[in-house]
Amino acid sequence: MIYAQGGRWEKMTLLELPYCFSPCMKILCRTSLPLDLSMIFPNDIPVCGEIPAKQCHCNEKHYNDGWQVIFRGSLASHVYPVSQQTQIQTPFKNPTFRSPLLFTHSFLVSLCETHQLEHLPQLRSKQPSPFSLRKQIQTQMILTGFINDSFAASRLVTFCALSESQALEYCTKILYWIREPNVFSWNVSIRGFVESGDLEGAVLLYKRMLQSGVMKPDNHTYPCLLKACSFPSMNCVGYTVLGHVLKFGFAFDIFVHNASITMLLSYGELEAAYDVFNNGCVRDLVTWNAMITGCVRRGLANEAKKLYQEMVAEKVKPDEITMIGIISSCSQLQDLNLGRKFHLYVTEHGIELTIPLSNALMDMYVKCGDLLAARILFDKMAQKTLVSWTTMVLGYARFGFLDVARELLYKIPEKSVVPWNAIISGCVQAKNSKEALALFHEMQIKKIKPDKVTMVNCLSACSQLGALDVGLWIHYYTKRHSISLDVALGTALVDMYAKCGNIAKALQVFQEVPQKNCLTWTAIICGLALHGNAWDAISYFSEMIRSGLRPDEITFLGVLSACCHGGLVEEGRQYFSQMIFNFNITPQLKHYSCMVDLLGRAGHLEEAEELIRNMPIAADAAVWGALFFACRVHGNVLIGERAALKLLEMDPQDSGIYVLLATMYSEAKMWKEARNARNIMKERGVEKIPGCSSIEINGIVHEFVAKDVLHPQSEWIYECLVSLTNQLELLVFTCEIPSFGDEFVS
Repeated sequence: MIYAQGGRWEKMTLLELPYCFSPCMKILCRTSLPLDLSMIFPNDIPVCGEIPAKQCHCNEKHYNDGWQVIFRGSLASHVYPVSQQTQIQTPFKNPTFRSPLLFTHSFLVSLCETHQLEHLPQLRSKQPSPFSLRKQIQTQMILTGFINDSFAASRLVTFCALSESQALEYCTKILYWIREPNVFSWNVSIRGFVESGDLEGAVLLYKRMLQSGVMKPDNHTYPCLLKACSFPSMNCVGYTVLGHVLKFGFAFDIFVHNASITMLLSYGELEAAYDVFNNGCVRDLVTWNAMITGCVRRGLANEAKKLYQEMVAEKVKPDEITMIGIISSCSQLQDLNLGRKFHLYVTEHGIELTIPLSNALMDMYVKCGDLLAARILFDKMAQKTLVSWTTMVLGYARFGFLDVARELLYKIPEKSVVPWNAIISGCVQAKNSKEALALFHEMQIKKIKPDKVTMVNCLSACSQLGALDVGLWIHYYTKRHSISLDVALGTALVDMYAKCGNIAKALQVFQEVPQKNCLTWTAIICGLALHGNAWDAISYFSEMIRSGLRPDEITFLGVLSACCHGGLVEEGRQYFSQMIFNFNITPQLKHYSCMVDLLGRAGHLEEAEELIRNMPIAADAAVWGALFFACRVHGNVLIGERAALKLLEMDPQDSGIYVLLATMYSEAKMWKEARNARNIMKERGVEKIPGCSSIEINGIVHEFVAKDVLHPQSEWIYECLVSLTNQLELLVFTCEIPSFGDEFVS
């Protein structure tokens, strides 16, 4: 280290720094306050060629790191003996020598990257802004001529690109102005754009780097660039960058190799990712983690499990990242037993239970329904993040423990919209939509600003309740607060309007959505089917196919439902066949239920029963119920009895089955069988479940159950019902009286 005392420059290594001096150095390295360069660069310090400098007693690596600094005599309290100094060289005699002032600039920029030097008393009074710091440092570097040194300039570029006060535009101006920027400068600039979320800027900077022709990318360029391209919208650029990786010979670099796998998995290119994974010369723990995590993010939980088994077979020891990925796969599969095994593995093998790993375990337990285990983990956490609180709030709300969810929500120290979104989402998933809208109202009272996720959740609640007025208000709110209509919000609005009865508005919003995905098309197809517009639904399905989007199982459910409502039996058969053979989608129970309903409504009861017998999976109550209702409509008692018996085997306490069976017997004039059905219902102690209805008035949803007295206006409502009943009876009586007036007059 160079240091000044009485106008003389002495040298010492950092390790040789005397004890009395070391506190000053520790303060410099620990602090975080901005630095005023006028206090570090007094006017009496000469420029490079005039300094009577001695070379630092340290190797070239220390020079490249730029951690040497000049201290004036005011900071020094000890002079290292000159007798122990080594060879003296001037910058003119050693072409590789860099003057102390160069390292001063580099070191100061390094300190400024984290706003250091806050504890120095002489610097506390002056706190220049980061922008001012950049200007001061650049000015000094221009005056001393070190702006043209690629090493010194790279420190300034790093400060602009990666410090908390990022100035990417300023960074690129410096980068383009430097005569010969090194590859490190290009890399940190690209990284700055990626970390700020400006992916296009990162790609354009990489393009400029290639066009310069001076500097070629290295193995540190591509991991960051491939990360920037790991978005489906960037897939064209990503494949081009992958070609450059092969061209420049970095395909077998382990860091580039791992980043390539992550990018391919983000595109859903599982086969290509496996090719890169299997053909790599080296596979380390990071490679396995990239594959496992990538599969989990794409929802390929079973693939993640297989990879983990292969990894263990190759005797690669998993770490915290591995466990987070594989436990997340258990969450997706809702495999509680497997999740418990991995939790036990973490405990037995001493893997540190970090906050992300604890959050992953809690999420697994919540999604698998073990709230107690999740709560035990939550209570044991010394430090809880917003993710921890949100996971528990969502879990309790999803399983109907709304009081506990609210209690946790109010305890969260950080005021954020995220846990509120979680509790509203949990209520919607639990079909407790009325409470979801009440929470949305409470959220506004507490001055917590809703975001797009809040709007989507509340629109889903409106869809469940049929609350059109609230849905209209939410739509107006999004426009008034300039919340952009993206695919998620647009799909939620289309679904809400369709389910609340305003199909015209649903079609209007559908046309306004800028980019439509499979879910958007599915929402409008199902909406048109719900309103009985069968041919319109089929037309939109055909248009969706022509647009290049691939339908999923929900889309086909909408199409089959449209055929069912429109009585389009032949079309329904064709689409059911296309789903299996053209799109390789395995029919689920809902698809079979829809086909049985379609055939049953058309009177093809034998074909419907045959379809149920040939199902590869066991039919549920919805499938047998569709056949039973069709038999009642068409008066087919024989098949209806078989369907009813199957339903009673599944749920002997369902009162609706007994009532419909008795009704079917009565309509067929089978009075004895009808009485037997009612007697069996009484003997088994089955009571008819009271019906429930709801109505929306002035944005408030009111629910009513037969013989309910919980509503605050129940007495007035019953008086009104009695009055209406009396008026109806009087009207019926009046209509039945013959009119003799004209005859008497004549």
